[in-house]
Amino acid sequence: MSSGLIASVIGAYFLLLIIVSRITSGKGDNESFFTGGRNANWMVIAFGMIGASLSGVTFISVPGWVAGSQFSYMQMVMGYIVGYALIAMVLLPLYYRLRLTSIYAYLKERFGNASYKTGASFFLVSRIIGASFRLYLVAIVLDEFVFKGSLPFFFIVLITIGLIWVYTFKGGIKTIIWTDTLQTVCMLLAVIVTVLGIGQALDLDITQIISTVRDSEYSQIFFWGEGTGKKHFVKQFLSGAGIALVMTGLDQDMMQKNLACKNLKDAQKNVMSLSVVLVFVNLLFLSLGALLYIYAARTGMVLPEKADLLFPTIALNGGLSVVIGLSFILGLIASAYSSADSALTALTTSFYVDILDSPGEGEVDQIKVRRKVHIGMSLALVVVIWVFHILNNDSVIKQVFTLAGYTYGPLLGLYAFGLFTSMRVKDRFVPAICIASPIVSWLLTLVYPFGFELLLINGAFTFLGLWSLRISSSKG
Repeated sequence: MSSGLIASVIGAYFLLLIIVSRITSGKGDNESFFTGGRNANWMVIAFGMIGASLSGVTFISVPGWVAGSQFSYMQMVMGYIVGYALIAMVLLPLYYRLRLTSIYAYLKERFGNASYKTGASFFLVSRIIGASFRLYLVAIVLDEFVFKGSLPFFFIVLITIGLIWVYTFKGGIKTIIWTDTLQTVCMLLAVIVTVLGIGQALDLDITQIISTVRDSEYSQIFFWGEGTGKKHFVKQFLSGAGIALVMTGLDQDMMQKNLACKNLKDAQKNVMSLSVVLVFVNLLFLSLGALLYIYAARTGMVLPEKADLLFPTIALNGGLSVVIGLSFILGLIASAYSSADSALTALTTSFYVDILDSPGEGEVDQIKVRRKVHIGMSLALVVVIWVFHILNNDSVIKQVFTLAGYTYGPLLGLYAFGLFTSMRVKDRFVPAICIASPIVSWLLTLVYPFGFELLLINGAFTFLGLWSLRISSSKG
């Protein structure tokens, strides 16, 4: 499969995205950019959020995890349902009652300006690093399998970020609701086409594909008792609930779509339906992973050293059809960009509203400022991805990404303290507590190999720190 063919397909795909953005962007005012006019259809949002929730990391990495962790990831996915239920019943009513544009404005009302700016800053840091890491993985695949060194890595990054900017700069969340729907379709089709293609290559029909995966060594879901370590059901389930709660409910990126729904009831239906659909979608990704390993074993393929390259290696160089290769490229681009485009919009929203306090005299001036922020956030992503490339060390980069994930712990602690206590705190000291909590949590990992449950511990440290700062029992 030639690089020219792949580039042509990618170009046609982005042209379609740009056309969709032109149709859906409307006036391009700030209300449409930030909230979509608050009249979006919840079913469209829910379907589009599948792609945004999974991202390019899921598309590439989850299938590769199967060899080492079997289907244990499903234990965490089951925990998501609890986290999403808390979002629907606790957080969404709060956000809709306050009619928030940025969810971190709640912290200003509850604690004060220092807490507000701290919460928004933690989101900005974690989302910039997280989005950059996901796009970095995609850029590596494009560089290695598509352009094959013919185009400098920096230009690959610049082009990909530039394309996101082009189709989001005017419509923002109003456009993303629809482009994410298109990208979710492409991502799921890529997985389904690959599953069926591998089944055909192995002379398996759909029923036999299911039984082959079920009977394989990879299909164990539940892990109990001693010796299971990080895969233990309780750890995975509680971690899943916590991750869903903070990385969706306390994340401007994910909640911005929910706040675009017509009313609270629609937003709640969106969240709960998404939680159920994600169970089946993640099971599909894990099944794909099992099939990839089974296919490699039966055909005598040499597995790549990095598990992240398993899917692209087999899809593009595994002797399967051109259709599967092109489907993989489209699925990869779609999964990465469905999270990256909404991340860019959320970063722009949070920086403009939370950090700059919505500057500008009049609508025209405000739009100009917002567009400058949008360009600035795009350049920030380019710079961070380039730094990852310069580091050129997977272990270091993944540590940076993991440390960025710690920043959700302080958000969890802030919101938990605000929602479940009536006490006020010494607002000026909150930034110090929120910085100290992830540092202490990271130091704990040097003593004991915590898994995803470290997020909950991080949040607990923040909660206790806020407790030490309490000044009264009257709720503000």
